[in-house]
Amino acid sequence: MERTPTPTGPEGPQRALLVGLERSGGPTGGWTAEESLAELALLAETAGAEVVGTVIQRRPRPDPATFIGEGKAREIEARRQVEGFDLVIFDDELTPTQQRNLESIIGCAIIDRPTLILDIFATRARTREAQLQVELAQLQYRLPRLAGQGVDLSRLGGGIGTRGPGETKLEVDRRRIRERIAKLQEELEAIREHRQRLRRERERTLTPVVALTGYTNAGKSTLHRVLAGSDVLAEDKLFATLDATARRVEPPAGGTPYLLVDTVGFIHKLPHQLVAAFRSTLEEVVAADLILHVVDLSHRKWPEQMATVTRVLRELGAQDHPQIVVFNKIDRPEVSPAEVARVLRQYPGSVAISARTGAGLEDLAAAIQERLASRYRVVEVVVPYDRSQWVAYIHHHGRVLAEEHRPEGTFLRAELPGDHAGRVLAALGGPAAESRTR
Repeated sequence: MERTPTPTGPEGPQRALLVGLERSGGPTGGWTAEESLAELALLAETAGAEVVGTVIQRRPRPDPATFIGEGKAREIEARRQVEGFDLVIFDDELTPTQQRNLESIIGCAIIDRPTLILDIFATRARTREAQLQVELAQLQYRLPRLAGQGVDLSRLGGGIGTRGPGETKLEVDRRRIRERIAKLQEELEAIREHRQRLRRERERTLTPVVALTGYTNAGKSTLHRVLAGSDVLAEDKLFATLDATARRVEPPAGGTPYLLVDTVGFIHKLPHQLVAAFRSTLEEVVAADLILHVVDLSHRKWPEQMATVTRVLRELGAQDHPQIVVFNKIDRPEVSPAEVARVLRQYPGSVAISARTGAGLEDLAAAIQERLASRYRVVEVVVPYDRSQWVAYIHHHGRVLAEEHRPEGTFLRAELPGDHAGRVLAALGGPAAESRTR
């Protein structure tokens, strides 16, 4: 599917003013308005805009009609007359009414943070699955905003916030939009079922899955390339990777082979439509045996970025999965050895690395092998002949090491993932072998 190039006017990229709201009571989620706008500026530049300035409105709560208040909106309109910017990007989600009122007052295109993130995703989607997921998220977000936007969309002229596979369908009626959403959901459900079949096959072969997760631009794709020798795109850009790329890793020291999955990065104020649309991709994290939470230690807001990722993992139901925190980019000059030592003490079991230089990768490889080794248990049970369904269960979920038919039933010695081993022992009893797998 052909992608719309970065929008430019006669004099270059779209010129954007960024607007944030600072509520009474201080920072939200550890982020000040200034810090959140700094990240919004990176997002805007990633989308191809030229940021001309920022505005912060301080209010106890958002104004229901214009988010920032009519007076502040008219100040921005007067500033536009002087500076000539053609796009205003708000750092929070706007209601359809707020967006229409703001465009009426300011007289130029108005978009919000979710729209900007969706636009970036639209330009980065490469595989069919990612394109379907992005289109679904865009349409679900834009559907309630269609009323009265025909003129506004025409004025936007294909700029930031209108790109992606869904842009040509935005001016059709709601019924056809809903039909398209239903079709996309059907196609994505088929992809989800295919992923589930692949996961079941991996379970049968006892191939553990290690999923990389973390804030966008934390270095996940670079680490994937280093560990798996993959060709995953690794760029110093926000959301460089959207697709769940899986590669088999064969440890050189003869440890447990595993499947390493690279996934989409998270971000502060991530649109919930994206989390829903990327469900099949994010299920790779939920189904993983081990999660590597990659953190950019050189970023001054890394604790807040960690909290954002932890919150999304909790929403996905993966907060209790085995996890190794991987502090990356320790080669950066802003990261001191004292800081590295401090965070390793603060987060027991974590590892500090530089995916770019290779520092600490041996420690990470050892930590992965140690966690994977505890994933399996060797069990010995006798299955009574009238409970033969457990023989099938063990064959399906584990690897049978020995099988013998005895008068009292079928004796099995098998290697099983820990949760399945627990179910077998609870149902049948019998000692668990002391040895760990591999």
